[in-house]
Amino acid sequence: MALRALTFLTLIISLSLFFYTFYKSEIVLNGELRNYYNIYYVISILLIIFSIALFFINKKLKIYIFIILTSIIFSSYLFESFLLFSEDPFELKLKNNRAEIFERNSELKFDRRKTFKIYSDLLKENKNIVVSMHSYYHPESTLYSLSGISNSKTIYCNENGYFAIYESDRYGFNNPNTEWDSDEIEYLFVGDSFTHGACVNRPNDIPSVLRTLSNKKVLNLGLRGNGPLKEYATLKEYLPKNTKKIIWMYFETNDLEGLYLEKKDNFLMNYFNNKDFKQNLTSRQSEIDEKLKIILKKKASKKSKFFSFVKLYELRSYIYKFLYLKDRNEFSDLERNKILFDFELIINSAKDFAKKNGSELYFVYLPGYERYSNPTYDEKNYSEVKKIVNSLNIKFIDIHEEVFVKEKNPLENFPFQLFGHYNVTGYKKVSKAIYRLSSK
Repeated sequence: MALRALTFLTLIISLSLFFYTFYKSEIVLNGELRNYYNIYYVISILLIIFSIALFFINKKLKIYIFIILTSIIFSSYLFESFLLFSEDPFELKLKNNRAEIFERNSELKFDRRKTFKIYSDLLKENKNIVVSMHSYYHPESTLYSLSGISNSKTIYCNENGYFAIYESDRYGFNNPNTEWDSDEIEYLFVGDSFTHGACVNRPNDIPSVLRTLSNKKVLNLGLRGNGPLKEYATLKEYLPKNTKKIIWMYFETNDLEGLYLEKKDNFLMNYFNNKDFKQNLTSRQSEIDEKLKIILKKKASKKSKFFSFVKLYELRSYIYKFLYLKDRNEFSDLERNKILFDFELIINSAKDFAKKNGSELYFVYLPGYERYSNPTYDEKNYSEVKKIVNSLNIKFIDIHEEVFVKEKNPLENFPFQLFGHYNVTGYKKVSKAIYRLSSK
């Protein structure tokens, strides 16, 4: 009787997983992230078939199967617990190495807190404190936010011993609010975390240094986690008509991988497939703030962590990264050529969009830590990207050639010469090169 009940329970769970997947994918998300949920469709259908098959196998085999299933479930939650309550070994070692060097060379203590720990600490003193957010799709209102929470003290990241904190502007970007009031913008930046300002305070991020060097208005539309498609979408949503120069910041380590993932998002693809597509985000900031604050509250709550544990969130994220976050060397030639082809289309669209706006587009190539720490670094993508940009007659600013290759030790431009973003010195050198080469 117990075995029969377990068989029915397995079938019920399998059917529930299928209908929950359908509900999330097709009803809540309107099919916008169907590619993401395809794997769950496959798993749930296989489980349904398996559950039905259980009714027709003998008792002894059924006992063995349930023992195996119980072991798998137990092991999954054990691994989930490990992922939930432990830091990534690489990240932990990196933090410890940074802290050791920092504390050896200064009288200060390296801030070892996690982001949500400093958030909870600072929230006691300032209710207007938030955490830096990446872009999000909000299906209930068919909204894809491409900025952070506006007019808030925003906690970013820590690679230099302290957490970078900035006051966000009216649209949730890392700018003084008054920059938007200018009659003319000299420089407008789009990019990922390097552009956003990780992990330094203003005025040490690249756009802020340009603001000081030029003594003119500079807008920073960079956001952590952005890839080329999101950057193009950001341009279409936020570019003021009085912008002279658009600085497109390309980071060599993960921008093509970012595009590979972005193209799986049906909603984002609207920007790619329809040149007239726009969400009018500048008029929806209050809505964006509301949605992002809900997400932030959930991320910080213990209740959310409990449900994440039940749904094996960390384990699923780990598997997702393994399946989809490909290293640049793992792409097949066919995949790589397709990504580069799409990249060329996006950059060309950005060029046309800039021209239509009366702006001049500059393409800045940012090298990563691996280029200078790995003697066997593969430059294939570097050559291909440079070739594409030059073929489109877009001004190419090569930070590798203009700055880092001229250095005796390029790694000095990274925090404690370890893996990460640029340090204050590195950002300043990059900024000076951009200013010099964009002023010709």
